[in-house]
Amino acid sequence: MTGHTASSALLESMQEAGVSYIFANFGSDHPALVEAIAAAAATGMKVPEVVTCPYEMVALSAAQGYAQVSGEAQAVIVHVDCGTQSLAGAIHNVARARVPVLIFAGLSPATQEGEAFGSRNEFIHWLQDVPDQRGIVRQYVKYDHEIRAAANTRQIVHRSFQIAGSDPRGPVYLVAAREVLCAEAPPVVIDPAEWRPVAASPLPDAAVTMLADRLASAHRPVIVTSYLGRNTEAVGELTRLCQRLGIGVLESAPGYVNYPHHDALYQGNYWNQPVQNPALAEADVVLVIDSDIPWVPAMNRPAETAAVFHIDVDPLKPTMPLWYIKARASFAADSLTALRQLNARVDGLSIDEEAVRRRRDHYRRRHAERATRLALAEKPDSAVITPEYLTACVRAQIDDDTIVLNEGITNYHTIFDHLGRSEPGTMFTSGGSSLGWNGGAAIGARLAAPDRTVVSMTGDGSYMFSVPSTVHWMARRYKTPFLQIVFNNRGWKAPKFSTLAVHPDGHASRADDIGVSFDPPADYSAIAAAAGGAFARKVERPGEVEDAIAAGLRAVREEGRAAVLDVWLPTL
Repeated sequence: MTGHTASSALLESMQEAGVSYIFANFGSDHPALVEAIAAAAATGMKVPEVVTCPYEMVALSAAQGYAQVSGEAQAVIVHVDCGTQSLAGAIHNVARARVPVLIFAGLSPATQEGEAFGSRNEFIHWLQDVPDQRGIVRQYVKYDHEIRAAANTRQIVHRSFQIAGSDPRGPVYLVAAREVLCAEAPPVVIDPAEWRPVAASPLPDAAVTMLADRLASAHRPVIVTSYLGRNTEAVGELTRLCQRLGIGVLESAPGYVNYPHHDALYQGNYWNQPVQNPALAEADVVLVIDSDIPWVPAMNRPAETAAVFHIDVDPLKPTMPLWYIKARASFAADSLTALRQLNARVDGLSIDEEAVRRRRDHYRRRHAERATRLALAEKPDSAVITPEYLTACVRAQIDDDTIVLNEGITNYHTIFDHLGRSEPGTMFTSGGSSLGWNGGAAIGARLAAPDRTVVSMTGDGSYMFSVPSTVHWMARRYKTPFLQIVFNNRGWKAPKFSTLAVHPDGHASRADDIGVSFDPPADYSAIAAAAGGAFARKVERPGEVEDAIAAGLRAVREEGRAAVLDVWLPTL
């Protein structure tokens, strides 16, 4: 059948939902989709542009990067159970980062003797028929469903996007058998305005009054956040509140620019460092806004006497079986809406300006002391390239609008600290813990913001996880050049740190090889050059760093090709 099919309806509904790109890896379950795409091109019907992705994890990472930069959900199409499994850790990342995306996979045909158009005609259709394909991803998605009839394809797709875009946002997964995708679908009129995400939730009035009063009267108030910056407007509201009341700000394992790093109230970020943060320790009122892990209590936590309050789109974290922070009160609310409410309440309060001045002065001193420590760490070493020096050199050559993707792993904090980003929407992490996001995400980021420079800063392990041959083939094919800087310490430093944290004096602490070394390493930049014609350079001495960064940025900005700098740091 070549008329208006369920596949046509699927594409039309994606277009109506605002999808610009379908990141696709087609298979034997998709002939009707491929035909519908070709028909759209032949007839001039507007449908999302197809981006061919030779590996599925890269496809979903690209959709994630696009959504993180633009706020707009995209679509990923994969092949039955095999392609669904090849989404790999990317499905973990979009789930944990609460990124909206529609993932569609076909099912093996449901008939085998030609009973319906699209019936089985290849041996793989039996091999790929599994009892519960949706179960592969069910614990990572907000919604999964099978399109069983062509007639309501568009309604199901719009419902899926509505669920994906409602807080807490996240991925959704649809499947359909080949016979359904081939079946005729009657025209359906859809009004996208009737399928909008659920409206943002505010704080209760009593909570607004209580929280504003507690913050205004506190001796050492602190706000802890991780992903508030996913909504760039919320950063401005948080800045306004903190500056008005003299509140210190801490970021815990941040995924975004949540607060301007240049502001004197910014007190830094922490990850896995086994030390107590002094600002958190001395706080008497702690407001956690949008954070999954506001602290690691075995190493770093507020004082027992501190009053902890919690605002989050997902305050109970039901997908994390073990989770609690001993908050005196928790509220399910949108952070932008809640901060606007708090600012409006504070505007009507009688504020003790002297107390505010003392709080500001205290945090200003702490901020200046931190800036001094960071500056000292950036000084070049004549013998080796340090992560701090490398990051400072990048900072000197990018502008405030550059998008930075941080998958530095053991250098997460180094990149946040020494880039010191202040503009919302200019720094992102995967939001999860599955490595390899940075390459695909860079492609998605460039598609979402074609006029902005994208810089990906990655560990060598994360670089290999990213499937660089696929990434750089796509970067050339779809004209999405970016600068990728590999922090090459010749191994997986994170597992070594994890082992030493638990067994500091064990056998592993004295062993020469614990199975995490990459020596001798692959020629990382040459992989990108071979796959996508990328500018490639290995950087081994401090004196080479600045020129290499400049050359890489020229390749991206002037030559329109990706660049990979393989920068050798001290080994494990």
